[in-house]
Amino acid sequence: MSKRETYESRTEALLQPIAEANAVEIYDVEYVKEGADWYLRAYIDKPEGVNIQDCENVSRALSEALDREDFVEDAYILEVSSPGLGRALKKDKHLEKSIGSRVEVKTYKPVEKCKEFSGVLKAYDKETITVETEGGEMVFLKGDVALIRLAFDF
Repeated sequence: MSKRETYESRTEALLQPIAEANAVEIYDVEYVKEGADWYLRAYIDKPEGVNIQDCENVSRALSEALDREDFVEDAYILEVSSPGLGRALKKDKHLEKSIGSRVEVKTYKPVEKCKEFSGVLKAYDKETITVETEGGEMVFLKGDVALIRLAFDF
């Protein structure tokens, strides 16, 4: 397991009881480098959406737990937030919750001379994602998908 994966999984384990105590669910945890800085990000959610107080409560408790455990070797910035309206669907649990929702799909390489698609998420499995577009049903290999996220219209 890479350092990034280790930090993410250990942070998620620390976050689980904190999330339960604050009546939120863990959407995702990521450890990424942006410029010169490392970020440890925890995304939380709940059916009615999270507010600033939820993020603050979870952030304080998680910060204390991380300080106690002290397993992250690098200096980092801790962020706790909502995944947002246009949230990326990174995991199978995200795809499962989003079946029937409008999504945007971006591919690494053009498919039928296009790299961006939108439609309704119909299904997924271990290797594919199926989206009903205006032009009909399209099946994408997961390895070809650079990004899939919820679409939102204003």
